Amino acid sequence: MVITKQGRGRPRRSAIYTALDVAVAELRQIGGLPEADLSQAIWAGIWYEESHNSTAIEGNTLKLKEVQRLLMTGEAVGAKELAEYNEVKGYGDAAQWVYAQASDSEIGRDDPYITLTELRQIHRLVVEAAWTVKPPEGLLPEEGPGSFRRHDIEAFPEGMVAPPFTQVPALVSDWLQLANSEPQQDQPLPEHLAKVHNAFERIHPFRDGNGRTGRLALNLLLIRHGLAPAIIYKRDRTKYLKVMRRADRGDYGPLGELLARATKDCLDRFLLPAVGGPHQTLPLSALAGRSVTALALRRAAERGALKAIRRETGWYSTKHAVEQYLESRKGGRRRRIRSDTASS
Repeated sequence: MVITKQGRGRPRRSAIYTALDVAVAELRQIGGLPEADLSQAIWAGIWYEESHNSTAIEGNTLKLKEVQRLLMTGEAVGAKELAEYNEVKGYGDAAQWVYAQASDSEIGRDDPYITLTELRQIHRLVVEAAWTVKPPEGLLPEEGPGSFRRHDIEAFPEGMVAPPFTQVPALVSDWLQLANSEPQQDQPLPEHLAKVHNAFERIHPFRDGNGRTGRLALNLLLIRHGLAPAIIYKRDRTKYLKVMRRADRGDYGPLGELLARATKDCLDRFLLPAVGGPHQTLPLSALAGRSVTALALRRAAERGALKAIRRETGWYSTKHAVEQYLESRKGGRRRRIRSDTASS
């Protein structure tokens, strides 16, 4: 598939959805999502990045290295408030629980993608540690971790108004029906999940932690649909909030595209390279890294410098072939340096 472009060189939304479908099919061909308890090293990178970025979107100031240290060793590095460390630790525990469900990703068609008990469990894990040291102001005993709010919420700066607390139980019941339904005919799965995610945030069922809980509930749904988690990066916070506002008005396409891009990025960065062996044929987007970009690999493939094949869905190669190409590139640099030194 040659991805077509629209406006400023960006691929069309339908091409993004197709590219995600292809990546998911390729993952399934090599075994599907790895079980979290058997592949901790594979999931660890996702765990660190998501815990850092999802909490940073809500204002947490810990850096990625501090988050990694905290989640890996339990050691709090720096001089931040205890609540910030506990917020990250709680989110990390909740994310780890969600990823553990990867072993249950192939659920039966009659099984729910998410239950009320699981939603409450996610929220409890997300906020419990932080609320022990810094609970929301005026928190009622019946509003504890995993329990619905008993307060009405003021209108948000963007204009969204959460429903009265008395409506929350019924609205969450309706939301669970939506979350456990299949996409409508001709509706791309990312846009169906965008609608589900947006609907949860508009209900805002808990006193605090709704954004973090909503993103983790979304990732549980993604995993149970056989997809990778979606990491919404802090740098994309403004874009994320903008497309959420469009979803508030019933336009789920932009949010669906953002989720599709985030999910495919997670597949390319973490899962496909880890699951595939050195001679596994993979898309160039899954073989790129810090030392070489996907664009550079594609250009190398087009001129024959990288052993690769072109399929309808794009260029493919292997880890072994990319390593050979990078070594040859280093060798070329060394020869040029020796030649320049000799001529001088």
